[in-house]
Amino acid sequence: MIGIMLMEALAAVALVVVLVCAVVRPFRWPEAAFALPAAGVVIVAGAIPLEHVRDEAARLGPVVGFLAAVLVLARLCDDEGLFHACGTRMARWAAGSPHRLLGAVFALASVITAALSLDATVVLLTPVVFATAARMGARPTPHVYAAGHLSNTASLLLPVSNLTNLLAFTVTGLTFTRFALLMLLPWLVAIAVEYGVFRRFFAADLTTDLGAATALTDSGGTPEERPETPLFALVTVAATLAGFAVASAFGADPAWAAAAGATVMAVRALARRHTTPARIVRSAQLPFLAFVLALGIVVRAVIDNGLGDGLGHVLPDGTSLPALLGTAVVAALLANLINNLPAVLALAPLAAPSGPGAVLAVLLGVNIGPNLTYTGSLATLLWRRIAHQHDHEIDLKEFTRLGLLTTPAALALSTLALWVSLRAVGP
Repeated sequence: MIGIMLMEALAAVALVVVLVCAVVRPFRWPEAAFALPAAGVVIVAGAIPLEHVRDEAARLGPVVGFLAAVLVLARLCDDEGLFHACGTRMARWAAGSPHRLLGAVFALASVITAALSLDATVVLLTPVVFATAARMGARPTPHVYAAGHLSNTASLLLPVSNLTNLLAFTVTGLTFTRFALLMLLPWLVAIAVEYGVFRRFFAADLTTDLGAATALTDSGGTPEERPETPLFALVTVAATLAGFAVASAFGADPAWAAAAGATVMAVRALARRHTTPARIVRSAQLPFLAFVLALGIVVRAVIDNGLGDGLGHVLPDGTSLPALLGTAVVAALLANLINNLPAVLALAPLAAPSGPGAVLAVLLGVNIGPNLTYTGSLATLLWRRIAHQHDHEIDLKEFTRLGLLTTPAALALSTLALWVSLRAVGP
């Protein structure tokens, strides 16, 4: 009994250390610098059997490879000027209106998050939003908050949109296209709720008409200038998305399509000397990938030592509307307590016996729920750091008020939309 309690305590402490260090990042060390030793400790101490370590590595390996390819693809698209062109077109479409700019940010962030993952929205689009708002003379707060919120909320649509989706997708048994079909209505509903709340919450920041001339000027240029559209990058992204669906339909891992898209972009960039092999490797964010693997092992140790049984008692069974709502709420609460990556690692296997609808409800909770607190997702933490780099302080009270207004409503209505989709389309 004492040995079991010690293993439970060791696994729990290891998870807490990993999560706290991921949030605080002592000495500015990467998350993997703490996660890898923690994983080693739980393995050596016997808190997780070696067989379970191999199982987690086998389960997470393709997910990590997929994520690496998507990160490389997004960075190379940025090098091609895709995000700069998007920012310029946002400013032109806004025509001096902060309301129109907010709509443009919502549309663009939703599409980029869905197609290129939330990391692209946080790391690549958020700086563009800052620059666009500054060029227009608009207050940046509503637009920057939109990028942060949508990096979570708009990541519901595709398996590739979020690492949490990739982790859950492996246990749903769904094809790529069926996943997208079931999540389309919840995705649209959640974004619509966010947009409606944002319009009211930031009404004072969105009232000033800034004039069309400001919006049409790109970095000191003239209103007649048009941004060059990086067609090669756009076509490659579109072909990669189509490849995901085709690969899934034939039972192949979508990671192959992601790797193909990244390879095409990399070969072109290297041939034109727009990048280097070292930069491509860095864009894959290898320390973060190692963190994901190590975190998976630590979470598995916690599940093996009691968390799985505890969550099994509180997680509802079935896919009735009350059960889906309960599952989504449990997932949201757990995401805000221990971060959404450990939450989905813990909950997705437990929800799988109830069918893919229950796993998708978990995703609603772990993707929308993190907008309630800073620590709900790593994307929010990274978004906050980027805001600080642009000398824009994120007020905790304002962040929390906005989260309380958006998160419960978006979670409840998107879960209702999921229930409708399951009845209309079938699991």
